[in-house]
Amino acid sequence: MADSGRQSFTDKASSAAKPDSQKSLTEQMGDGLKGAYDSMASTMQPESEKSYGQKAGDAMSGNSNENQDSLTNKAKNAMGTK
Repeated sequence: MADSGRQSFTDKASSAAKPDSQKSLTEQMGDGLKGAYDSMASTMQPESEKSYGQKAGDAMSGNSNENQDSLTNKAKNAMGTK
């Protein structure tokens, strides 16, 4: 099961199963936006806060941030506020 605010695994699978040549322009744009949002959400969420299922899903889709700190925490560290 995907974490809250993330694209579900069934949505990802159904999107990947249908070739782009069979999708309408609207479907292609929607897939692109959903994928970009999910990738951003994956990067923003620290690995330590992800469920086991989300970690596995991110690893399979290439959205893993490999135990790196979140972008928010990196910014806080750079500014010395963490």
